[in-house]
Amino acid sequence: MNPLYELHDRPGLVEPPLLLVLDGWIDAGGAAAGALATVLNGLDTRSIATFDTDALLDYRARRPTLELVEGVAHDLSWQRLELRHGLDLDGRDFLLLVGAEPDHAWKAFCDQMTDLALDLDTRMVLGLGAYPAPAPHTRPVGLSCTASTPGLVGAYHFLRYTVDVPGGAQAAVERACADAGIPSCGLWAQVPHYVAGMPYPAASLELIDAVQAVAGLHLPKGDLAQQSTEARERIDGLVSGNPQHEAMVRALEQQAEQAAAEGSDGTPLNPSGGLPSGDELAAEFERFLREQGDS
Repeated sequence: MNPLYELHDRPGLVEPPLLLVLDGWIDAGGAAAGALATVLNGLDTRSIATFDTDALLDYRARRPTLELVEGVAHDLSWQRLELRHGLDLDGRDFLLLVGAEPDHAWKAFCDQMTDLALDLDTRMVLGLGAYPAPAPHTRPVGLSCTASTPGLVGAYHFLRYTVDVPGGAQAAVERACADAGIPSCGLWAQVPHYVAGMPYPAASLELIDAVQAVAGLHLPKGDLAQQSTEARERIDGLVSGNPQHEAMVRALEQQAEQAAAEGSDGTPLNPSGGLPSGDELAAEFERFLREQGDS
């Protein structure tokens, strides 16, 4: 098998957890991307392995960026896929797989990524993502889990579902690593579907807290708390005064309170009880935002 990566350095690592944050995977509200940016801005990390993007990416779907300065072509920036090493705020090793989600050769990529994880003595794999959910912005962000074993799921108070969903390269890496004996888990923030197209820093903050709970990593949070407060105030302002949207949020709040009272694992994937669908809510809210901009 042709190698898909080049290992530039093999630092002496002490059982690092591996975090997966790939562009192109499901990331409502930019939650995983926001968490990654906060970590990279707050810590020094360095690339220790790079993957062959010529073999893994479709450049027609992920075109390089051409930098033009007054008509002169200065640089061409290509998509990257790399493994980075860093130390958390307490000096513990961790790894980050970041960059573009592969378009091709997923099985070979997963096999070689698993071999690399084993070679680097990885103790756990955590994938980060976020999806639109029928949840109100006025309640704490819910977190669901996809784990390699029932014990790993049961150890934490995350939401749990039984459902068939499309898988991404992160899920494939998690599964391959689990088959090789490395505990693996996907951490998924629930972003209110009516704001899934805008940054939602509260979900980024929740993902960082979840990584600390599961992997014991002490990661920087930057100003995510302040950003979350400001985002909440903006959304409150957009909803306030519009009877339809106020009613929508109240219905979602009642649904969340009912689920909590019943001891449910969380809100259902599809809202019921007379609520409009997620697509309908998102379309209506986007129309409302456009109207606000026009005024």
